[in-house]
Amino acid sequence: MGNGLSEQPNLLSNVPFFQSFHIAILGLDSAGKTTALYRLQFNEFVNTVPTKGFNTEKVKVSLGGHRSVTYHFWDVGGQEKLRPLWKSYTRCTDGIIFVVDSVDAERMEEAKTELHKIAKTLENQGVPILLLANKQDLRNALGLEEIEKLLALKELGPTTPWHLQPTCAIIGDGLQDGVERLHNMIQKRRKALRQQKKKR
Repeated sequence: MGNGLSEQPNLLSNVPFFQSFHIAILGLDSAGKTTALYRLQFNEFVNTVPTKGFNTEKVKVSLGGHRSVTYHFWDVGGQEKLRPLWKSYTRCTDGIIFVVDSVDAERMEEAKTELHKIAKTLENQGVPILLLANKQDLRNALGLEEIEKLLALKELGPTTPWHLQPTCAIIGDGLQDGVERLHNMIQKRRKALRQQKKKR
């Protein structure tokens, strides 16, 4: 009887079955957020339509070795009228994935404004941000240095950990590496928060 988990204590020692990380996936419309989500979930390309509200999926991601982590992803539509809702999805989030279209130079300023707005809200102070520079496979994609400059990432401040990852969501290039970096940033932040609590 029961679920049989008690018979396998060795399995539970290194796999966090019961804990999932809450991650909000944000970015302007057509950046590739939903494509990235379903590539992570199914490891294949899923033809998507513009997200009118949000998609939510629990995805188990392996982190190399025998470790795997469950992420609860909230992929929120990026149309202008939906952006005020973003802060509802980032409340109590463990991390933010912000997707930018590397080819869309004209909208980088708009992406920068939205990124800084969400990163600087009070609830998101210190929340790690993984920036996916998507569509890097395309010939006229901007380079990482240029994207970093256009998004003014250094102005996010010392309290916001971030990582800029080149990706191609359609074939999955760079997604795994990016998610691993995000996981490391989340763990580092949790450790720092635990230490702060001990000092009080």
